[in-house]
Amino acid sequence: MNRLIIGFIVVAMLGWVASAILTAVHFWAIPLIPADANLPGSMKVITSQWAYIGPIPLATVGAVYYIVMIAMGALWLQTKNETIERLLLPVTGFGFLASLGFVYLQIGVIGAICPFCMMSAAATTVLFGIELYIKYRGGAASTPSLESTKVWPAVFATTMLLTIFAMWTLTVLPLPGSGA
Repeated sequence: MNRLIIGFIVVAMLGWVASAILTAVHFWAIPLIPADANLPGSMKVITSQWAYIGPIPLATVGAVYYIVMIAMGALWLQTKNETIERLLLPVTGFGFLASLGFVYLQIGVIGAICPFCMMSAAATTVLFGIELYIKYRGGAASTPSLESTKVWPAVFATTMLLTIFAMWTLTVLPLPGSGA
């Protein structure tokens, strides 16, 4: 089960990267786009009316979701606390249902696909699947927990490196007005 929980954390980190990139695009690239620009593909999705909850980009909500999943996964790996396991199932289930809705909006309503959005949807689906599988197998409490000194430094360092990578990607993405 420890490998599955580590897999859960890794998938949450991949979702974090996608959401961090999208959040950065919202805050740093979109303001540079002229208001009357006709945006194709993924930018059409990212700038649509469905990409926000009020003034907050959905990508930012996703980034918070993934940071919480990373932290909860690490805490779960360290403690094997059954309360964490019980909390994660409805949270990942809600994330899965929300992702289904967002994929429908991309394909059925907006008519464009955002690869980073789809990466996030895939990550959420896998998180829910891992959680269901662990639940089906009787839970993670039967396996030994890991010492905090083995869990938290690795999780923190990896998340920080992935954050730096996510911000670097903004320099190479073909964003409108970037010349790339």
